[in-house]
Amino acid sequence: MNALAEIPARTQVIAHRMSPAEVIDHVKAVQEVMRNIMKEGVHYGLVPGTDKPTLLKPGAEALCVAFRVADTYHVEDLSNSDAIRYRVTCTGSHQLTGVVLGTGMGEGSTGEEKYKWRRAVCAHEFESTPENRRRVKYGRKGRETYTIEQVRTDPADLANTVLKMACKRAKMAMVLNVTGASDIFGQDLEDLDELLREHLTQDEKQSAAEAVRAEWTAKAQATATERELKAVIKQAVAHFNKAKDVEGYKAFTKVVQDHGATIRAQEGGNA
Repeated sequence: MNALAEIPARTQVIAHRMSPAEVIDHVKAVQEVMRNIMKEGVHYGLVPGTDKPTLLKPGAEALCVAFRVADTYHVEDLSNSDAIRYRVTCTGSHQLTGVVLGTGMGEGSTGEEKYKWRRAVCAHEFESTPENRRRVKYGRKGRETYTIEQVRTDPADLANTVLKMACKRAKMAMVLNVTGASDIFGQDLEDLDELLREHLTQDEKQSAAEAVRAEWTAKAQATATERELKAVIKQAVAHFNKAKDVEGYKAFTKVVQDHGATIRAQEGGNA
């Protein structure tokens, strides 16, 4: 690990191209950090609907320690009368040689959904807020919908928050660029609005449930005798009960009734 973390002098960096074996060793080093140091939920997280874990701030810091990367920041203030906005460039340098290894950029703005609005403290606050600074947001939990009364935030109250977020996003991008860990980790998905995350989670669960329902329907319709159908029903009912999928059970019951009638008609005609 230490050998991989060492960076040659600048002239050697320019002249030296990593061999396939060195690239493989580097990837293995990142994987070793993930396997031996990082913990799910602390250094990286799993976001529904994505095909790889999302790198979190503690995970980025662990990679910086492992590969001896020091970070510095350049901040651009792009604020206007409507929102406070910062663009940050994070530069990663080797701690021992000072060689610049790469950069990453990130932005933060009070115009983002999760910073622009907050839940009203009470109904009185919502009603007393000017109409152009309040709204009703719709959300979904499972198959049920709900509403949240929200009011606009004061951008000045969130200036430090969005600056820190921009710095964090820039550092995450820099770490992924410098360590070449983009094939293992994703970025920024952790910053999704909570309601948007919920939608992803529910959509994923719904898609999985529908796939399983279709599988049991196909098994039931593939049976040729009542005995075969009863065997499938027994297994399917156990699944739907365990999954607490009431809607799936109702739909499956309808399929079974129709197919059972067809089987009985066929068996009666063959008698």
